[in-house]
Amino acid sequence: MTMPVLGLDTSNYTTSAAVFDGADGCNAGRLLAVRPGELGLRQSDALFQHVKQLPALLEELEGRGLLRDLKAVGASTRPRAVEGSYMPCFLAGESQGRALAAALGVPFFACSHQQGHLAAAAWSAGRTDLLDGPFLAWHLSGGTTELLLVRPQGTNVAAEKLGGTSDISAGQLIDRTGVLLGLPFPAGKALDALASESGPVRGFPVKLNDLTFSLSGMENKVKALAEQGEPPAEIARFTLETVASAVRRATDAARKRWPGLPVLCSGGVASNQLMRERMTQHCGAVFAEPRYSTDNAMGTAILTWRAHHLERK
Repeated sequence: MTMPVLGLDTSNYTTSAAVFDGADGCNAGRLLAVRPGELGLRQSDALFQHVKQLPALLEELEGRGLLRDLKAVGASTRPRAVEGSYMPCFLAGESQGRALAAALGVPFFACSHQQGHLAAAAWSAGRTDLLDGPFLAWHLSGGTTELLLVRPQGTNVAAEKLGGTSDISAGQLIDRTGVLLGLPFPAGKALDALASESGPVRGFPVKLNDLTFSLSGMENKVKALAEQGEPPAEIARFTLETVASAVRRATDAARKRWPGLPVLCSGGVASNQLMRERMTQHCGAVFAEPRYSTDNAMGTAILTWRAHHLERK
């Protein structure tokens, strides 16, 4: 018997709603509008757009007949499951999720945006078994570049930060490089396509301090390359090679301390083709399907289903 649940995720740049029944799921998402040439949105603008877009996404799911007989509603309520983690944009999903749950007379379950990313990545890769044991994971996105040690925590997962960037995220470097080259924001997909037009380019070997590295200096290097008239495709390839190399080397160092643990890569930057090739070949890393690497509500729905399933036992 199917037991459909609804998950909502209102992140910095994507509004999404998903239904999951324990086996299959459907995600409906829509990017927030960012003016050409700008590098992001104020939280008030993001919150406003989420409030406007959520009803249309729910209507889309209802039009497919997916919102009938919902057993629970869940939402991501903060970026990470740590004290002090907060962004106003998540209030849109949480408030509408709680209201829907109350109106339907079903339970509401909260999770973090990061936990949702990990669950969506594991499920879309056909590896939900990872959620029931320890593993290493990368959360690579526009706002986060973190190397995590993930362990089961009830029906959810607890993620301990081991390393990552000490300043700007991989996604920020990619977006800033893309905007510099005249690409639309967010620039990950377009920069990936542009880089594919270049031949081999060696990335910059950023310094690794324990399991942490800095990417802020790379922005100046990218600007210098552009001022020197280097081809845009080579600049794009240089940026992505640099990020992939840093992630690979930090992963190597972590695997020496935690040998035998599988590696899962999630977040929008994990949809990058070069990153996927490097990490798959190097350590057999598990990746989400590209459509579930970027921000989505599927992971929230999966964790909601798991929580409700356990509650019923």
